[in-house]
Amino acid sequence: MTTRRVGPADLARLTEVRAREPQQVARLWDERRLRPLLPVDGRLLLVAADHPARGALGVGADPMAMASRTDLLDRLVTALERPGVDGVLGTPDILEDLLLLGALDGKVVVGSMNRGGLQGASWELDDRFTAYTAEAVRRLGLDGGKMLTRIALEDAGSVRTLEACAQAVTDLADAGLLAMVEPFWSVREDGRVRNLLDAESMVRAVHVASGLGASSAHTWLKLPVVDDLERVMDATTLPTLLLGGDPAGAPAETYASWGHALGLPSVRGLVVGRALLYPREGDVAAAVDVAADLVHGGTS
Repeated sequence: MTTRRVGPADLARLTEVRAREPQQVARLWDERRLRPLLPVDGRLLLVAADHPARGALGVGADPMAMASRTDLLDRLVTALERPGVDGVLGTPDILEDLLLLGALDGKVVVGSMNRGGLQGASWELDDRFTAYTAEAVRRLGLDGGKMLTRIALEDAGSVRTLEACAQAVTDLADAGLLAMVEPFWSVREDGRVRNLLDAESMVRAVHVASGLGASSAHTWLKLPVVDDLERVMDATTLPTLLLGGDPAGAPAETYASWGHALGLPSVRGLVVGRALLYPREGDVAAAVDVAADLVHGGTS
């Protein structure tokens, strides 16, 4: 399979369109070929690309791994062209670049909504909605909106985030659109926010997230793979996509943990960013193909 590459000439073309014909963005959203949210097997593999908007550019030991937009777009286009990749999750700037590159036709597109909790900021847990609104998601023909929902009992910013997320869940449900909630029970230690990834903390976060908004009919969860995940998934009936996180262990171990988790009844697929876009072995297509086989190939 031949993969289209994105290079400096493409970046220059995108800038030229943005400068001279910005109206092309709205036209292309209107003309984009849509698809049902779920394929026949009822499972989804989405590629995530919304970390940069929070100033979180690091992957592994490289704090600036995602700094190059040319490189990031090249990796995203490679991933989106692989069989079994259903779509992408991103902020408006990245999704519009992909739209202009013609990479979003026939794909599920989820807009990232609250990116105001910048990594390392004193206000990080007051995660304001600075990207997509529910109305924009509806107007542009996106499939849904995703919101990060970190809950820290000692930080008042959390309650403002909870209130804003609840309103977004309500607005998306009113429009019949997917609301993807990514909850964490969090603490601030030595000035840094840390998400608690034990099963008990995740169960608490899941219960709070599940109750956000006036209806949960269109709510999905986005959760990390943690130890005792069976206990976490027993806390909800909401469809859940598992996130990949920053690649840490050996790829084979990561894939094995995903495969096991995908066998749980509430788990309907994966939303993976850095682990697929910046794999340790360097081959984006190969990493994506493994994930696609796990999600759609029946591997467990």
